[in-house]
Amino acid sequence: MLLGRRWTATAFVTGGVALSFAWTAAAPAGAATPGSPGQEPRKPLPLERLFDNTAVSDDGGPGGADFDGAGNSLSAQDLRAAGWAPGRTLTIDSARLTWPRAAGHARPDNVRADGQTVRLHGRGDGLSFLVAGTGGEASGAGVVRYRDGSSSTYTLTAPDWRSGPTGTRAVALPHINSGAGQRVETARLYAVTVPVERGRDIASVVLPRDPGAADLHVFAASVRRAAAGWTGSWSASSSGYTAVGPWTDQTLRLVVHTSAGGPRARIRLANTFAAAPVRIGRASVSLQAEGAAADGDPVALTFGGREGIEIAAGAQEFSDPVGFDVPPDANLLVSIHLPDTVQAVPVHSQATQRSYLSPPGSGDHTADADGDAYTGTLTTWPFLTGVDVGGGPGSVVTLGDSITDGTKSTTGANRRWPDVLARRLLGQSDVPAYGVLNQGVSANRVVTDRYPGEGVSTDTGGVSALNRLERDVFAQTNARTVVVFEGINDLRWGTSAEQLTAGLRALAQRAHERGLRVVVATIAPCEGESLCTADVDARRSAVNAFIRDSGGVFDAVLDFDAAVGDPLRPQRIAPAYDSGDHLHPGDAGLQAMADAIDLRQLTG
Repeated sequence: MLLGRRWTATAFVTGGVALSFAWTAAAPAGAATPGSPGQEPRKPLPLERLFDNTAVSDDGGPGGADFDGAGNSLSAQDLRAAGWAPGRTLTIDSARLTWPRAAGHARPDNVRADGQTVRLHGRGDGLSFLVAGTGGEASGAGVVRYRDGSSSTYTLTAPDWRSGPTGTRAVALPHINSGAGQRVETARLYAVTVPVERGRDIASVVLPRDPGAADLHVFAASVRRAAAGWTGSWSASSSGYTAVGPWTDQTLRLVVHTSAGGPRARIRLANTFAAAPVRIGRASVSLQAEGAAADGDPVALTFGGREGIEIAAGAQEFSDPVGFDVPPDANLLVSIHLPDTVQAVPVHSQATQRSYLSPPGSGDHTADADGDAYTGTLTTWPFLTGVDVGGGPGSVVTLGDSITDGTKSTTGANRRWPDVLARRLLGQSDVPAYGVLNQGVSANRVVTDRYPGEGVSTDTGGVSALNRLERDVFAQTNARTVVVFEGINDLRWGTSAEQLTAGLRALAQRAHERGLRVVVATIAPCEGESLCTADVDARRSAVNAFIRDSGGVFDAVLDFDAAVGDPLRPQRIAPAYDSGDHLHPGDAGLQAMADAIDLRQLTG
C-alpha cells in the first residue's frame, strides 16, 4: 500500500510570531483525513468554477462586494494600479498565478476553502496558492492526489488580509472599500507555496476543510514547475525598496559575475516590495569588455516574444531563452531601459560592484556596444535578481548576511566567499560543478526583519532569512543545496541563543521538506566591533555548539568560526583575515572560509 505524506507549512513573521514548519509521515492513502481517499471524492473542477465569495468591488460601488462578512472588500482600482488586472497571469516566487477574471465585476472571484476538489495537473516542486484570511489567520489541512493513486497532505496557512505580516505579503493595497465608502487602510494578499512529492504527476488538489473561525480564501492555485534544463549562475536578493532619481527614460547597465557557464541564457527581473508596476522597454545581455563597454554587440532579450514587459507590483518576470554563450567566472552586462518615470525601486543595496546609468531622458541604450552613453554609476543592483544558463547540474544557494554579501571585499574583484567557492567547483571533477547563487543581504537577520517588507525605506537589511526563504532559496533556479551562514546580526541586536537556534532548526526543517540538502556554517567571531560584547560572544559560542552537535538537524556543518578565528584569542578574527572593522573578514579571510569547505559536503 502506498503511504501518503503530511506537510505542515508555516513561516516566521516580524515580531517573533512563528507558524512552525514540520513534516510527518501520514496515514496510509486510504485512511480518513479531510478530503482523503477514505472519503467520497468530489469531482475535480477548475478553481473558478468553485468561487463562492466576492472580494473585489469597484470604487464607484464600494458596497458591491463582501469579502469578510462585514461588508468590506478590496478596491478594483487599487488592484489595477498595482498591475493586478483581471485575468492577468503573475509570476510570484517562480510560480505562475492568474488573478481572477471576475475580480472587480461584482461576481464571485475566490473560494472559501472547505474541502473542495480543484482540478490541477502537472509535476513540480510545490503547489502555490494566492490566498488571504478574513476574521484572522486561517489554516487547515488539504490533500494532493497524484495520478499513480498516491496522495500527500499539506497545511495551508493564510494570514489575515488586514493584520497579517508585511514581510511575506505578495501585494499591499492602500484602501479598503465598504458600503460606507472607501477608507485608507492597508489590505494584503499572500502567495503561499507548500511542498509536493517531486516527480509525481498531480491529478487534483483538495482544499483545506473548515479552517475554523476564520475563512481561508483562495484566489488562484498552480503547480510550480521545476526549472529543468537550467542552472542558476548569478543571483541577488531584493533587500529593500528605496527612492531613486527619479529615473526617466534611462538605461541601467548592470555588471554581474557568473559562476556556471552555458550555451543559452535568461534573466529574472523582480518588482519585489513595490507598490506600483514598472515597465521595461527593452533589455539586453553581453560580455563586459571594460567599464560600461560591451565585448561585441549586446544580445537583445524578449519577454513572451515582446521587446518589453510590465512587471506588476510584487511580481517577477523571466526573459525568453536566448542563444548566448555564457562563460563561467566572467562579467556580464545586463542592460535595462526604463521608459517611464521611476521614483522607487526594489534593490540589492550592497553590490560591491560598479554598474552604470545613462542620463535622464537619454533613451534606450541597451543595444550600445560602447559605454559612452553611461555617464552615471551605481553601486546597487535594481530589479535584476537572477541570470540562468542552459544545462548544468543545478545550483547551490548561499543564504547569509553581509559577510556572504561581500561587504569589505575588494570592489569589482569578485572575492566574496561564494565567488571563491564557485571557482573551486569549476576547477575540479569530484563533485558536480554547481552554479553558486549568492543570497547574502547586508545587515540581515535569521528571525527578525530589518526592512519591514512594505513601503519606501532607507533600510535595506531585508526581511528575515525565514521570511525570504521561499523567494531567495526555494524559488531559485534548480536549487539542490542551501548553505546557511547567518546569525551574528541577530546576536548583536539581542536575540537569545535559544531563539536563534530555533530559527535555524525551522529553516533546516523547511528546506528538508523541499528536498534540499542543508549545510550550516558556524558563526565567525567579532570581538573588537562595538556591538560584539562578551555576552554576544557567549551566545555565539552556545549557537556554534548547537550547530557542531545538532544531531542530524543539518546534513553537514562548515566551521567558518575555526577557519577565520584567531587560535590565540578565539573571540576575534585572526588579524591576517580581518578587514579592519573586526566584524567582516577581508579578501584573505573570505578565501580561507571558501577553502575550508569540503566540496563533498555540498552533495552528500
